[in-house]
Amino acid sequence: MPGKLHTTAPTGDRAYLVAADLPGAVIAAEDSLEELAELATSAGARVVGATIQRRRTPTAATYIGKGKLEEVGADRQELGANVVIFDDELSPSQQRNLEEELGIKVLDRTALILDIFATRASTREGKLQVELAQMQYLLPRLAGQWSHLERMEGAIGTRGPGETQIETDRRLVRSRIDRLRKDLKKVQTQRELYRRQRRRSQVPVVALVGYTNAGKSTIMRRLSGANVLAANKLFATLDPVTRRVNLEGGDVFLLSDTVGFIQKLPTQLVAAFRATLEELTEAHLLLHVVDVSHPHAADQAEVVARTLEAIGAGDRRRVLVLNKADRLLDQGTPGLEELAVLARDMGDLDPAAEAAVAISATKEWGLAELKRVIEERLAPAATQAWSAGR
Repeated sequence: MPGKLHTTAPTGDRAYLVAADLPGAVIAAEDSLEELAELATSAGARVVGATIQRRRTPTAATYIGKGKLEEVGADRQELGANVVIFDDELSPSQQRNLEEELGIKVLDRTALILDIFATRASTREGKLQVELAQMQYLLPRLAGQWSHLERMEGAIGTRGPGETQIETDRRLVRSRIDRLRKDLKKVQTQRELYRRQRRRSQVPVVALVGYTNAGKSTIMRRLSGANVLAANKLFATLDPVTRRVNLEGGDVFLLSDTVGFIQKLPTQLVAAFRATLEELTEAHLLLHVVDVSHPHAADQAEVVARTLEAIGAGDRRRVLVLNKADRLLDQGTPGLEELAVLARDMGDLDPAAEAAVAISATKEWGLAELKRVIEERLAPAATQAWSAGR
């Protein structure tokens, strides 16, 4: 059984947010900071203030410059903030330096995402993956922070002569990481056996991908009838779900829901969820779900496309699903032509997609057309072409 997941983010704290506007960012610093506020709120903090510093590169010692650091210190005291959260992952030394300068707890975006994942994981596999990511994140930060970890099994009697507490904890965490990796390796083997069975059954697999909170789980519920949690919050679902879907012509396919992507996704999570994300590289077709009503839909779509490339799924055939169309078409129930026009107008959100379909999963608009497009893409000739390409 996996160990207890550890709290890495604040609960009930007053948070002050800090972001750096760096060249080459996919999402603008202001918008990224707004997303960080959502993450902080999801982790249980109350956001009381925020600031942005424009820089060419982060400062090695404290991430932000000396003047901005003094400003943050003054602002957080005036606002009564008891935690400062940075929008990028901090190095262990940057985190320690910032805590010394500010005199309060300092966290980063990675800690918030890990905390949210810890509260969302429900299956044994999900808990193993999140705990592994947490341990990898905490290991280099143990100095002065080992109280974050509860005593682990086997701690008594393991300390050598002259060994310090921090050295003991590091050794215990490394041991736990090794054990988690072995357990996840078993999960990966089981998943591979399951995939082989699916290949022999010749039932095609369709996977839902998209930015977090784009509406993938609602689409899963509508298409398959699966009892999957669908909520208007970041990372509402974490553990992958696969369900059978019947098509009008009598054919069937397996529909898999996957964890939502987000910009600056922690590298520890990508590595830990490798076994789960491999499902995307095995799928016959990907449904790239985009919240078409979001003001930064294009940026979010680009983040998803880049993440697919990073995990080796960039070459998978995919259909762009423009969800939440009801927020753009507020008059009555639209006809097929109105949805088709929206799909044509916004189809360039994913240039690599073979087709675009506009839907509203909540109002069940366009779902019949979506199933038709899926069936068309999963026709025998298309499936044979996919298999030959493997």
